Amino acid sequence: MTRTVQTDANASTVEAIAALIGNSPTLEIHYRHRGKPRRVYAKYDILNMTGSIKDRMAAHIVQTAYDSGELNPGDSIVEASSGNTGISFAAIGRALGHYVRIYMPDWLSRERVQLMHSFGAEVIPVSKAQGGFVGSIELAEAYAQENEHVFLPRQFDNPANTEAHELTTGPEIETQLAMLDRKPDAFVAGVGTGGTVMGVGRFLRRNGRSVAIHPLEPANSPTLRTGHKTGQHRIQGISDEFIPSLLNLEELDDVVDVWDGDAILMAQTLCHTLGLAVGISSGANIIGAMQLVEKLGDDATVVTILPDSNKKYLSTSLCQAEAPRDDYTTPGVELDHFIAVR
Repeated sequence: MTRTVQTDANASTVEAIAALIGNSPTLEIHYRHRGKPRRVYAKYDILNMTGSIKDRMAAHIVQTAYDSGELNPGDSIVEASSGNTGISFAAIGRALGHYVRIYMPDWLSRERVQLMHSFGAEVIPVSKAQGGFVGSIELAEAYAQENEHVFLPRQFDNPANTEAHELTTGPEIETQLAMLDRKPDAFVAGVGTGGTVMGVGRFLRRNGRSVAIHPLEPANSPTLRTGHKTGQHRIQGISDEFIPSLLNLEELDDVVDVWDGDAILMAQTLCHTLGLAVGISSGANIIGAMQLVEKLGDDATVVTILPDSNKKYLSTSLCQAEAPRDDYTTPGVELDHFIAVR
């Protein structure tokens, strides 16, 4: 394995990377639901360094590891990922001179693999017979035990993941909502690692403030409700076979369920109607926010995240025809326009 030694001069690269991440705009999306005017709010995190919200936590985990001495010049970065986190570590790791190795289930979109390769990372596909996502984590751990100078970010267990969103995403949401003369009533986000919903929730609820914080998962695969993996779904990046240790359901409000077909239809509609080039999980988050508006009232301020772009889903169901169903939200929605603040 070739190892590149990082010098102190790369401290400037860390600062440059930080300048490419965060301060994404918040959108006020206006729409009609069954003819009634509504609005939801969404953080447009597609504009981060590699095009996803995972850049926030990857950069913060790396910086925290540098500060603690867990990550040193010349070390390898090895992680299990369903896509976006692997892409983030691939780009950030290579920019800082680290060899990056990503273990990833082999059924995810080929664009994810191609992007990681383009950043110079090694991608190890893991089949269902090898354990799928859980197997990816086990293989990453085994690699670290068998090799020296390996840093494992452990995104599902690392408190720096949650902290990244408590320090950046949450404050940005509050500041940008204030620019629109709004205060948050609720926040909802799909659960991959749980870092986003936990970190944003802790910030918005600081000092005893009353804000509802809802985790979201696919209705096809209700892992959070059942406590274990059940069913199959097409919303890549969330509901990865287990409940992450970072996620404390006792701190959160009710789980929001969204059908994957509905999420696909909403992502397609956001792109076709408003020109917002979002992925499937973005569609799910918007539907979750719309469901909460119906529950909380016409004027409720419900916020969510648009985590990544459609570019990582071009070979998936996102770019195929999807049949609507009577129990879907999207067929009853007419998107109108959006306002963006930054």
